[in-house]
Amino acid sequence: MQARRYRVITLGIVLAVVGAVAPLAVMAYASWQIAIGKELSGLQRQAEDAVERASFTFSDARAALAEVDAANVTPCSPQHIALMRVLTINTVSVEEIGYFEDGKLRCTSWGVTEADIAKPRVDYTTADGVEVSLRILPIVSRGKHMTALHLGNHNVLVTPSRFVDVELGRGISLALFNNSGLLIDGSNDPDISFARQHIDNKVTGIDGERMFASVSGGGVVAVTSEQTSMVYGQLRRELTLFLPVGLFIAAFIVAVVVVFSRGKLSPRAELEFAIHRRQFIVHYQPIIELATGVCVGAEALVRWRQRDGSIVRPDLFIPLAEETGLIMPITDQVVEAVVKDMSAVLASDRGLHIAINLCAADIKSGRFIDMIAEKLQNTDIHNEQIWLEATERGFMDVEAARTNLERARKAGHSVAIDDFGTGYSSLQYLQGLPVDALKIDKSFIDMIGRGTATSSVTLHIIEMAQELGLFAVAEGVETEEQAAYLREHGVSFGQGWLFSKALAAQDFLDFRKTSIAKFGPAPAIIRLVKSI
Repeated sequence: MQARRYRVITLGIVLAVVGAVAPLAVMAYASWQIAIGKELSGLQRQAEDAVERASFTFSDARAALAEVDAANVTPCSPQHIALMRVLTINTVSVEEIGYFEDGKLRCTSWGVTEADIAKPRVDYTTADGVEVSLRILPIVSRGKHMTALHLGNHNVLVTPSRFVDVELGRGISLALFNNSGLLIDGSNDPDISFARQHIDNKVTGIDGERMFASVSGGGVVAVTSEQTSMVYGQLRRELTLFLPVGLFIAAFIVAVVVVFSRGKLSPRAELEFAIHRRQFIVHYQPIIELATGVCVGAEALVRWRQRDGSIVRPDLFIPLAEETGLIMPITDQVVEAVVKDMSAVLASDRGLHIAINLCAADIKSGRFIDMIAEKLQNTDIHNEQIWLEATERGFMDVEAARTNLERARKAGHSVAIDDFGTGYSSLQYLQGLPVDALKIDKSFIDMIGRGTATSSVTLHIIEMAQELGLFAVAEGVETEEQAAYLREHGVSFGQGWLFSKALAAQDFLDFRKTSIAKFGPAPAIIRLVKSI
């Protein structure tokens, strides 16, 4: 009996131990596999981003080289130097452009070269014919290594860190090579010897005390790596949380997920990537003729849709884009999206228009006029169907604004001041500017019917527009009371949630069809432009 008791106790202990250890062992093994898999996957994603960043830098610099080399200008003339300077300023990846003749540097975007400077030794040539010189020491860099890219008679200087300008996770290092194993640059103090050993692997894995990922593309190979102990430490911390309750939850645990957060691109680099990946989309907020309820058009509003499908609000990236000069390529993508989304409906309905916002830099330079003309080529969209909106910030250089907006109006575009009443120049410059409409800011529309001091400003703006012969467009109309007030005081158009929120392209087209069924089609194209 006693022996049987011992046997039952022993078997119970064994089963208890097995029952406790087995689930914990399975949980530990699953945790390890998931941690390793996630970490290797993260390393691979960061290597892919590095390849994409390097490819973008090469293509960006090559485009500048191709443009300047094809230019029909006298070498080292003022026009030539000015062109190189403009391309240097407007090419994100380029620090300087130079012109070589007979193997000697004759001039750069800084001016004519007096020193006797020979063309640097070429380390390798890319598949598209660009000669690459690594780690050169030009005089202008003050002892800092640069990378030179040479095409035809010109070269550009690129800061090596441009090729690896991605934000890496904690403890992760990056080495970037060409396909022949020449080091282009690195980040976070990489072990170059270790990285070079894995250039040809094109895989992820563990080698001794380091984990690595190797990704190739666009003529480069990126190798990311980190100490394996980084995973061990995180794994121990995760297991410490779960082991005390392992006996209770082991039967329910399928996997213990160890999450390693992937680091963000620097904000500017991420915005550059978004432009390069064409992540910007356009939503359309209907513009309604208040007297009839007819949908006469829409305002094109840019949205940033990231790879995970999330939408970044414009107020979070537009200021950065304007500050860094990246707003202009975003505007280009907006116009391209409008052409793609709305060509058919604009061609079939000449009473419909799309309003596009302009940045201050475009208004000052006038670049947008030729850009829009180019995008509208080979389409059946009339210039009169593209209205242009400019905030009062765009009028800081009032003479440039007057000249360029007048050109736009002569081309057929109507021009409106957006968010009117919130800027500094409302009364001072309004009468002399070539504009056709005022868009009354939502903050003034919100005051309608509240009896506040600000309420009178709304009426004053409406009356001022009428005295100057301008159309008035109300933004942010949310109540029928506001709409009635605006109709009563002669405001022509309105937009806001009372009518519709900003809609995806197909949703806007559906909204327009419903509007036509209810109110009829838009009248013959509404030409806002005053006498030119």
